[in-house]
Parts: sequence; C-alpha cells; structure tokens
Amino acid sequence: MQKISALGLDVGSKRIGVAGCDGTGLIATGLTTIKRTSFEQDVSQFRELVEQRDVQVLVVGLPYSMNGTLGFQARQVQKYARRLSAALQLPIEYVDERLTSFEAEQLLHAEKRSPSRHKALIDRKAAAIILQQWLDTRRSSR
Repeated sequence: MQKISALGLDVGSKRIGVAGCDGTGLIATGLTTIKRTSFEQDVSQFRELVEQRDVQVLVVGLPYSMNGTLGFQARQVQKYARRLSAALQLPIEYVDERLTSFEAEQLLHAEKRSPSRHKALIDRKAAAIILQQWLDTRRSSR
C-alpha cells in the first residue's frame, strides 16, 4: 500500500484548522489551529509541519454555497490555497466542505463542550473531517 501524508486545511479569515493523517491514510486527526497574521508567518508555520510530517499534498475545504456555486468566500479560500501551494511547492486538492463546521460543532455538543468557547477546536475538527472525506474518497476510488 502506498504511504500518504496529507494536510487537511479549514481556511478561515482569522484561523486555519489543520489536520494530518497517519501514514496509511486511514485516519485524519486534528493537529493544530494556525492564527492568521501575515502570509509569511502562516507559510513558516506550515513549512514546519510539512517538513515534520513529510507532507505530499494539501487538502483544502472549499465552502460551496448551498446551491453548489463558488461564492466570494470560496474564491478567497482558493486564492489563499494557490499562494500557499506555490510557497510550499505542494499540489492542492479541494473537498466540498459545506457542512464540516456544522458537523464539528455537533461533535463538540456530543462531548458537552461549548462551540463558542472552542472556535480553534472546531476549526481543527472541521479540518479533520475535510481530510477524512478526501481519504475515504481516495480509498474507495482505488
């Protein structure tokens, strides 16, 4: 089986949730939440993760509108992802992330935690859901 190392990203205007997967590509887990400051600062934090984890691909959640079109937010995410991909010299794959933040909030409710107090955790869980979707799709298409 081919080893895979990917980072799942839930890109927001203030924070970026980051998830990684085990080498087998079966399980995605939330790693960290990056507070967005400057693009250079973001890149240096990502570069560290990419080197530590030997990352081969960035999996970015795209917030489609409910009618399936790409709105303003999705285009901002694409623009950021393209810059990040160029800076890190890694390919990007997109995943429809329409309901991931909602799912992440539901998981927090199930854990009896308040979503409003755990925004960074929601971002991280959303990133893990995005990456897990990509891993599952990739596995089923083999």
